[in-house]
Parts: sequence; structure tokens; C-alpha cells
Amino acid sequence: MRVLLLSAYEAISHRYWAQSLMGQLDEVSWTLLALPPRHFSWRIRGNPLSWMLKEHAILNQSYDVVLATSMVDLATLIGLFPHLGRVKKVVYFHENQFAYPESSDQMSQVEAKMVNLYTALAADNVVFNSAYNRDSFIDGARGFLKKMPENLPAAKPLEALRERSQVLPVPISESSTSRQQTAIQKTVPQRIVWNHRWEYDKNPDDFFAVLFALSEAGVAFELAVLGQRFRQVPAIFAEAEQRLSRHIVAWGPQPEDAYRELLDSAGIVVSTTWHEFQGLAIMEAAQRGALPLVPNRLCFPALYPLTYRYDGTQAGLYERLHRWLTDPAARPEPLDTKPWEWPAWREEYRKLLLAR
Repeated sequence: MRVLLLSAYEAISHRYWAQSLMGQLDEVSWTLLALPPRHFSWRIRGNPLSWMLKEHAILNQSYDVVLATSMVDLATLIGLFPHLGRVKKVVYFHENQFAYPESSDQMSQVEAKMVNLYTALAADNVVFNSAYNRDSFIDGARGFLKKMPENLPAAKPLEALRERSQVLPVPISESSTSRQQTAIQKTVPQRIVWNHRWEYDKNPDDFFAVLFALSEAGVAFELAVLGQRFRQVPAIFAEAEQRLSRHIVAWGPQPEDAYRELLDSAGIVVSTTWHEFQGLAIMEAAQRGALPLVPNRLCFPALYPLTYRYDGTQAGLYERLHRWLTDPAARPEPLDTKPWEWPAWREEYRKLLLAR
């Protein structure tokens, strides 16, 4: 089977998914086209043109399946290369633009939302990494179209899209029991890890506000702030680096080996995000023995038992962290992450591509 895999905005999680999928299904003949994750507005609208001008020969070849991420303008692409429209077309949603929280200085991404919508409608199979992603896409598209001129009767086709969609998470790499046990043995119970993008939608303000309060209350903890950093960083990070300096054991992006070592030593991994469709960073830390502490919203209720969720407020996060840091008996057991790993999902991905 020949599969053309298209990734129009190759963020870290998108790259991981594509590379691990190709490695897990090595019986497939893969052709990958990917574009770097920059110039978002241009990338999501211009990807068919970029590929047409640079990869015309590859796109002109014959394939059995076209597998595209939701950033790909699939409708335009199959208009430019009609033979691709006659094969099975699968779109995978890592995220959707209808649920993305917009900052006060960011204009509504109408173009990006329409590309998401047209791509889903042009596909034969639509796959989401979580039920939250699926539902926020369908409900968000309906609300968006209600605000547009002509009051298009979109409810029926959108509900039909929900019915024929599928949920397949991005699986994490398989981990042996012995490796997980070794990681747990290295754990520093009072070490808190933040391993998310340094952007406003990950809500660092709540996270650091709680740590300021814990530090002022004299609670002992260590802090490793990791994750991807960009040119423009929310101001709270500079303040936190200064005010929490006596707690900090690592600050900023790390080389891969150092990053893995810090995850192995993490006692707790925290999310305060306003924007998450699956959360691979939390999953990876939990797999290596850290106790996940996530807000009771977005994708998290479907993935994490109540023991590992707080109510989503600063007060709720403070209460749970204070308890876990000061009372060892209050800490739950490490989470079983086997249901998230590739062996649990490999056959579902195989069927997705092979089924006619």
C-alpha cells in the first residue's frame, strides 16, 4: 500500500505522530511531505501552492491513501491534483481552530477555520485525537457559521460529520515495566515539572501564581520549567525565574537526554492550560512516573481519573499541590499509562488505512 502523508505545519507533536506512525506500520510504503511550523497564517492557506511548486513530481504519483493533518488545505490540493481526490482521503485532527483561545491582540482566524472545515468535508475519513477535539470542532463550526452571512443550514452536515468521525489518540512510545520502575525509583517527590509551550494559551499565570503562594507559605518544592520557548514569551516567566530562583533546578528547553532525565526525576507534572486536545507532554511525564495534575476541563476528564484532576482554579491547584507536597500519604499511586501506548492502538491505525 502506498500512502502519501501530508503535514502542513510540522509542530513537535505532529512530527512525533508522523514518525512513530511510519515506524509502527512499516508494511506501508510511505511518502512524507512536511512544511516547517512557522508563518502560520500563510502556511495553513498556502500549503497546496508550496507543495505544487516544490514537490510537483511527488504529488503527481499514484497513491492508495492520502493521509493529511487538519492544517492541510485538502480541498484545494485535490482540486490542483484531481487524481488524489479519487483515492481514499483521511484527515487527522491534532487540534482544531474553532477551539483555540484567541488573545486580545489576535484577530479571529477565519481563514484557518475555513481550511479546517473544508478539509474535513473533503475527506472520506475524519479522525480526531480526542472526543473533546471532535466535539469542540463540530460545535465550534456550528457557532461560527451562525455568525456568518446567509445563516447557512449547517447543523445537518456537521452532525453527519460527527457521526462518521473516529477518535484515535496519538499513542506514546511503548515503555517496558522495568523502565517505568527505574524511572519511579529516580523520582524526587517534591519536584514539580512544567513541560509545555511558553505561550499564553498554556496559562502560565495560574501556574506561577500558585507556586508563588506555596513558596511564601514555606512549602518545600523543586521546580523544573522545560518546554518549547519562542522569541516572545509571556512576562510572567521572567518574574517567576526571579521570585522562584531558590526552587529552580532547570529552566528552559533542554537537550533530549537531559529532558528525559528531568522527566524521570519529576514527582509531579502540572497543567493549567486553556488549550489542550490531548497533551502528549503530560502523558510522557506520567509514563515516566510523575503524578499528573490536570484541570477538570478540555480533554482531561476523558483521560485522567478524578484523583489526578483539580477543579481548574488557582485555589483548587494550590490545595492539591499543598496536600501532595506536605503529606506523602495523600499522594496517589503512579498512573497506569499502558492504555496510551502504541500496542493498544496499532491495529486501529492499520485498519484505518487498510479498510475500504
